Amino acid sequence: MRLVIAAIGRLKAGAERELADRYRDRLEKAGRGIGLRGIEVIEIRESRAHDVERRRLEEAIALANVIADGAATVALDERGDNLDSAALAGHIGAWRDAGREQAVFVIGGADGLGDEIRRRAGLTLSFGAATWPHQLVRVMLLEQLYRAATILSGHPYHRA
Repeated sequence: MRLVIAAIGRLKAGAERELADRYRDRLEKAGRGIGLRGIEVIEIRESRAHDVERRRLEEAIALANVIADGAATVALDERGDNLDSAALAGHIGAWRDAGREQAVFVIGGADGLGDEIRRRAGLTLSFGAATWPHQLVRVMLLEQLYRAATILSGHPYHRA
């Protein structure tokens, strides 16, 4: 199963990019032996529309265009489920075992996700009630995906 992160905005050079790249590399290596074949990060340009609803709509359309039919779709949203790492690993393992070809994790722009993306998501995931910069959300997501791969493989990285 391929893992895809579709995110509004670019991760610029710096500490966040370095940390994201480190977890992405770890995830690619850890995932090979357990049926997770690579990770793709798709960066989508932020809408320049002046109206908030128009920005959300334009970004939702762009995000929807990269979600393959039949993909397990996870929306990152502060109103989502606050899962522990083992539960997230369980979802990923179940999708993989069910033969899903892709799991797509969607990170919205500064104005959040459009309603269409939230409706399309089979799972809505939150990293807590706090508002996080999108760059850090991407790093935290990559770390959690790496942690999920280690949980699924029995590697000792995760300690409950």
